[in-house]
Amino acid sequence: MRNDLDLTWPQEGLTRVPYALYDRADIYDEERRRIFLGATWNFLCLDIELPNPGDYRATFVGDVPVVVARHRDGMLHAFENRCLHRGSLLCLAPGNGKEIGCVYHNWTYDLTGRLTGVAFQRGVNGKGGMPPDFKIAGRRLRPLRVESFAGLVFGTFSDSTPPLEIYLGPEIAARIRRVMTRPIKLMGGVSQYLHSNWKIYADNLRDSYHASLLHLFFTTFKLNRLSQEGGIVVDASGGNHVSYSKMNTDSQNADYDAADIRAKHESFGLKDLSLLQGRDEFGDGITLQILTVFPGFILHQIQNSLAVRQILPKGVGETELDWTYFGFADDDPEMDRIRQRQTNLVGPAGYISMEDGAVVGFVQRALPGAAEDRSIVQMGGAGTESQDTRVTETAVRGFWKAYRARMGI
Repeated sequence: MRNDLDLTWPQEGLTRVPYALYDRADIYDEERRRIFLGATWNFLCLDIELPNPGDYRATFVGDVPVVVARHRDGMLHAFENRCLHRGSLLCLAPGNGKEIGCVYHNWTYDLTGRLTGVAFQRGVNGKGGMPPDFKIAGRRLRPLRVESFAGLVFGTFSDSTPPLEIYLGPEIAARIRRVMTRPIKLMGGVSQYLHSNWKIYADNLRDSYHASLLHLFFTTFKLNRLSQEGGIVVDASGGNHVSYSKMNTDSQNADYDAADIRAKHESFGLKDLSLLQGRDEFGDGITLQILTVFPGFILHQIQNSLAVRQILPKGVGETELDWTYFGFADDDPEMDRIRQRQTNLVGPAGYISMEDGAVVGFVQRALPGAAEDRSIVQMGGAGTESQDTRVTETAVRGFWKAYRARMGI
């Protein structure tokens, strides 16, 4: 793949990442072409968000607007959310119907993206209208291939993208199935705006060792400490990963408490300790699992809080992050209450994840003057192999391994 960018990767390899990647418009444009419009699978929605034939909703692949719809035959389709006529957005809100009409000039499309009608095509009173040789047949919005896996709906613009389960790899697929064990139900959603490049947040998700340094809530209430049993799984491409940990033991807490680090704060407390109470619903003792699929999908289990996240670039230094919380359709009332309470742990103002929204902005704000500099990514070595520790940046290096392959740098 030819590299048209005026950028040379450092000789140190994946242990050095150029800061220029976070704030150059030409790189952002090339990412849209090579990554989001290229041979990658991008999360579109949960299958349960389109429960009925005729349902449709808007989403994005990167910053490209997309419609995903369930046809009357039950099949899922996705296509670009941009009218063929004058380029207006078509789908502005979720809906249900046989067609989607453009609010601007009322061109209409079926739920596969094929053009079905043009208002005043023959003019009015024999005057105006489209030329006689204009044909509706054969015109359609740019389609995506769509595949669903364990209730997660992905799309790709490329014919060369491998089947979704192959793209995920066996270890990541198994970890998705671990969580998506049975039919789910929606519990709400929220969107936040990050004043940072999308890759800074992608870095943050794969950086497993910051959690017990940055997030005081995690360590103060012993929900997540690096001394706990856990590890990192990185797939062969580097781009897909899982970070996981199990509940602490007394001996692990003793080792951690002996360390003189900022991330313990005895003065913090909770008046309602029910926020910390939950169930081992998967039977394996894992209380935290963060899973990513390159380029922009996240599935998390934090205690009993379950959610998917979607990273949506909105410019060189702006990113939208969509959260969709869910539970299982057969949850009892008490589990519903547990999940609702634990939703306070994560999200834009979550006890745990609030700091992530701040620090990615700190990185972006520090970029001026750093065009020739590089970040240091050496924790845990120089490779991208899976490790049985979370005191490592192996998954961060994995992201850049996948990124370099896609971008040709």
